[in-house]
Order: sequence, then structure tokens, then C-alpha cells
Amino acid sequence: MIPEDLRYTAEHEWVAGDGSGPVRVGITHFAQDALGDIVFVDLPEEGAEVTAGETFGEVESTKSVSELYAPISGTVVSKNASLGDEPELINAEPYAAGWLVEIAPADPDAVAQLLDANAYKALTES
Repeated sequence: MIPEDLRYTAEHEWVAGDGSGPVRVGITHFAQDALGDIVFVDLPEEGAEVTAGETFGEVESTKSVSELYAPISGTVVSKNASLGDEPELINAEPYAAGWLVEIAPADPDAVAQLLDANAYKALTES
């Protein structure tokens, strides 16, 4: 459950896109599985500036509340409005309908600095 075409962070976020335009961000299957049933998501508004490694929102599950960390710095250009009514989409489809935000990167090269699928797999198996 680790798509080869995405980039990853040690905090279990994924990034789709190469950074030449807005990238889509979500949490991995590993993260949603560890969280359990997700019941609420707090995401930044469009236009918000996010900084790589800093929190930009929260995911609340029946087990706990977990902070979301920005994988790259940039500007939020959209957020997944469906999660307001259906936060469980993150559990059902973490790499598709359960995406969180789209970010216009401040540095297009930042995406390439993230973990590839093999490195992320090694991280989750250790």
C-alpha cells in the first residue's frame, strides 16, 4: 500500500506531483491505519502559508488527535471540502478521495528532497 509514484515524509504524509505546479498532500495508508476511524479533520484555509515540517492541521480519530505536518513550504491553493462531512474518506481512500490539501510549492525542488517509496517502506518496516 505504498504507491511508487508518490513522495513521502517521515511523519507519514504523501505528496503527489513533481513541484512544477500545485502538489496534492494526504496521509498514508500506514498513518490512517494507525489512527483508526477518523472522525474530524482540521485543515488550513485556501491562501494560508505553510512551512515544511511545521503543523498545518489535525486529524482526530476515535483513538487520538494527531497533528499534520507540511511536507513542503508553500501556499494552500485548495483543501478537500468533502472531508468536512466525510472525514472517513481518509480511511477508505487515503491516496484518492481522502486527500487533504493542495499546495503551491515555494521551492519546486523541495518535492524531490522527500522520501521515495522504497525509503518510506524501509521507514515503516523498522
